[in-house]
Amino acid sequence: NDYQNWQRAQKQKARYQQRIANQRQDYLHKLTTALVKKYDVIIIEDLKAKNLQKNHHLAKAIANASWYQFRTMLEYKCDWYGKQLITVNPNY
Repeated sequence: NDYQNWQRAQKQKARYQQRIANQRQDYLHKLTTALVKKYDVIIIEDLKAKNLQKNHHLAKAIANASWYQFRTMLEYKCDWYGKQLITVNPNY
């Protein structure tokens, strides 16, 4: 009986995590599409998220941000719509 409760809890947790992942992906798709449709040239900074996560106050928010997924979506949508994406080194 305890094992069945544990399995039920695991399934519920997986559904919850999947829902959050879907919401995040939907938001990123809408945001990147809006940016690409609005601007001809998009310039982003090439940040290293691993270095930013050393700040313990912001680490969780940075990990949840899905920056790599945001960047890949921007890249392929810029190619799709014929727009230009420029990445800038953070040192400058």
